[in-house]
Amino acid sequence: EVLVISTPHDLPLFERLLRDGSQWGMRFQYAEQPEPRGLAEAFLIGESFLAGSPASLILGDNIFYGNTVGQMLREAAARETGATLFGYPVSDPRSYGVVEFDANGQVLSIEEKPEHPKSRYAVPGIYFYDRKVVELAKQVRPSARGELEIKTLNELYLECNELHVRVTGRGIAWFDTGTHESLLKASSFVEAIEERQGTMIACLEEIAYSNGWISKDDVRSLATQLGNSNYAKYLFQILQND
Repeated sequence: EVLVISTPHDLPLFERLLRDGSQWGMRFQYAEQPEPRGLAEAFLIGESFLAGSPASLILGDNIFYGNTVGQMLREAAARETGATLFGYPVSDPRSYGVVEFDANGQVLSIEEKPEHPKSRYAVPGIYFYDRKVVELAKQVRPSARGELEIKTLNELYLECNELHVRVTGRGIAWFDTGTHESLLKASSFVEAIEERQGTMIACLEEIAYSNGWISKDDVRSLATQLGNSNYAKYLFQILQND
């Protein structure tokens, strides 16, 4: 169950591309954020969608890849209380939110784009929250730039000693594709992996089929709709090799 939040201009494009998600055994809904009022506003916009459930917030321009990513996310989703973030080691953390740990690995603080970072662990754009997230998001007040900051929401969990940060392993790649340069780097990475291994990254039909959300016939039908494209050939190859 996914709520896609975007601008009034872009949202119809996402809806046209992704539809209602049923083709992958999922359920998509859509909501507008008319103005860029901060990430924490997502939980106010999505309050009725969540209906008291826990949630994961994922930024649309972040890409994660690695053999252990799925297990890492499942473990975070299984946590029943508090919030779970991730700490990703980077060479220059000054462009990111940075998490500070004590000697025992407990979170001390989160700073946004600090000039003098207290660690080399950046916080990537994927967050897990428990059922309290909407009520806590309502306590967030606009920052100096007029936004409901995700940092403030995370600090509310930290004040309750319910903020958990898992440091990612060395085998996970994370790309924040918010600039042309970073998007090009991510594209080159994906091309190298797919060409070398002969497998596609984030093929939604393949993922849905592997998870048992759709059947072989569903994959065959989806592939047929794609004509004589390489993507369709890849889906038929999955069925042939199964």
